[in-house]
Amino acid sequence: MRWTTAAVAVLAAAAALVGGVNSGAAEAAAPSVRTQHVEYFPGPRAEPRQVTVPASALDRTARPAPGLTGTIPAVTALQRTGPVSGRLDLVVMGDGYTADEQGEFAADAEAKLDAIFGVEPYRSYRGLFNVWLVNAVSHESGVSGDPAADVVKDTALGSSFFCDGIERLLCVDTDEVAQYAGLAPDADIVFVIAHSAKYGGAGYSAADLPSGSTFHGVATMSSDNDRSYLIGAHELGHSIGHLADEYQYAGYGTYPSAEEPATANLTLHRDLGTTKWYRWLGAQDPTGSVVGTYEGGGYYEAGVYRPTETSLMRSLASTEFNVVGRETMIAGFYADADALTSSLPTSRPIGQKRRITVCLAPLTGLADPELTWYVDGRQVPSATGDLSVTPHQLGVRGHGHKVTATVTDDTTAIRDPAVRAEATTSLTWTVR
Repeated sequence: MRWTTAAVAVLAAAAALVGGVNSGAAEAAAPSVRTQHVEYFPGPRAEPRQVTVPASALDRTARPAPGLTGTIPAVTALQRTGPVSGRLDLVVMGDGYTADEQGEFAADAEAKLDAIFGVEPYRSYRGLFNVWLVNAVSHESGVSGDPAADVVKDTALGSSFFCDGIERLLCVDTDEVAQYAGLAPDADIVFVIAHSAKYGGAGYSAADLPSGSTFHGVATMSSDNDRSYLIGAHELGHSIGHLADEYQYAGYGTYPSAEEPATANLTLHRDLGTTKWYRWLGAQDPTGSVVGTYEGGGYYEAGVYRPTETSLMRSLASTEFNVVGRETMIAGFYADADALTSSLPTSRPIGQKRRITVCLAPLTGLADPELTWYVDGRQVPSATGDLSVTPHQLGVRGHGHKVTATVTDDTTAIRDPAVRAEATTSLTWTVR
């Protein structure tokens, strides 16, 4: 959900195309108002769209704000695989669930997350996530705009279809979302699951979240639609992997900048040997394509190229990231999470017979982590894979030596040496 400068410049034009807004006339008629950039999904197998909506459209002056006074909402760990300092912390809250329906919310959240984590590389790297459920209790069951625009529900987070007149755009009150997210032990990503079978959702960019928000983005999706999980999977592609959208708008023409896009999945170079993903060229891709250079992406029709014909970042008709996206997502996982942790502090010297115990994140599938031990930079092959050792067992004699545990992910889903370096975690202790 972090866009390049060129992409951000496009959003105002996208809003005008989709919503028919004459921005010049609007500015002349009224003072500027706070807006939010959101991505929405017109249909279960459609290409997403970018729009800019006035944040004032989300105000709920007709009802008192739910606030967080009185009973503190319950926070539970649906999944805890390690310390918050070493994990991606995903906070999930429901909207349109009454006090009596919180059990239903928990079941819906688990089902939705299981579907999202069924997509690679989430499946293999689920062990790098903690998942926290926050019970946001609504006064009424269901959400506004379901089934029709005139339906108004009194809910904790103000979820509403027909946001700014767009039926499938499922907006929320991001100020309230931020308050509830703050109850979790940590928040890197936030999902809001709206109590509805109607298809819809949205993705909010980090730049447009309330001031002081520490999480990277917010994704909304309906609870009981069997395709809405792909909204969450797509939005994580932005917020974790910083992947660009690979779709385009008719009439946008040629990419307007001569500057190479910062994102890993777009390039201005059609020459196969100079693309960012040259290491993957010719590979058979899980999307069904062969990796190459396919024109169109980043909202433009020409002058910019993507790795495959389609992918989850281009259309929700695809349920897979391409191999470039997978590799970039894995780099994103390791940017915020560690495969190796230990409760023994590295900041204090330890004795020769002090036991060092480390924990490996429970990675599966594509992941291939290997644990190795070093003394003063020299590997101790006999200790490879050992989760608990002492410096003495590693051959340390005397003082001032350094003991290092290192985990490297040797997954074949990584071909870029820079990403391989990102996928390496080390802890070092000094022997007194």
